[in-house]
Amino acid sequence: MTDISEADRDNTGARSQAMTACEEGLHAWFVREVLPLEAALTNFLRHNWRNQADISDLLQDVYVRVFDAARKAVPSSTRAFVFATAHNLLVDRLRREQVIPLQAVEDLEALGIAADAPGPDEHTMAREELRRVQAALDLLPPRAREAVILFQVHGLSRQEIAVRMGIAEKTVTSHLNAGMRALADLLYGNSKSGRPIP
Repeated sequence: MTDISEADRDNTGARSQAMTACEEGLHAWFVREVLPLEAALTNFLRHNWRNQADISDLLQDVYVRVFDAARKAVPSSTRAFVFATAHNLLVDRLRREQVIPLQAVEDLEALGIAADAPGPDEHTMAREELRRVQAALDLLPPRAREAVILFQVHGLSRQEIAVRMGIAEKTVTSHLNAGMRALADLLYGNSKSGRPIP
């Protein structure tokens, strides 16, 4: 049986008291800074999560993540940190479910938090650009179109594309070069007709 010395007992007691004081300070910060955000946080979760029955669980998960992170370092901007944590939790949950509904869009601006979310005009421009790219893709030769889509959209390597298409890797490179060149011509007006796709 091991004998614990008096000095070891004193050191353990001092560490325990220091940890308790630290935890108490953290608890006070949490009550003072985080809990007053509960109404806004609940609204954020309700607005961005389709299953309203999960809201209380999500709220508790946010609190656990915030408290655990604050053990390492208390954030300088509590509000932004709490809502970023909530956003990340929702993204993690969506990834886990492998379903990303169009309704799951964050509205950080409504909460007074800076966000890089595009405005309606940028959404319209992006949709129009996507339509132009789709029209240009439709004009490519079938094998070049397939190679470009597998490479640019699905993120496959040239080697993976070669296996999937049943062709040599050099042929994939050829299709990709021809397809990308043709897309650039079609989209930016360098084609023989001199006109880009409207």
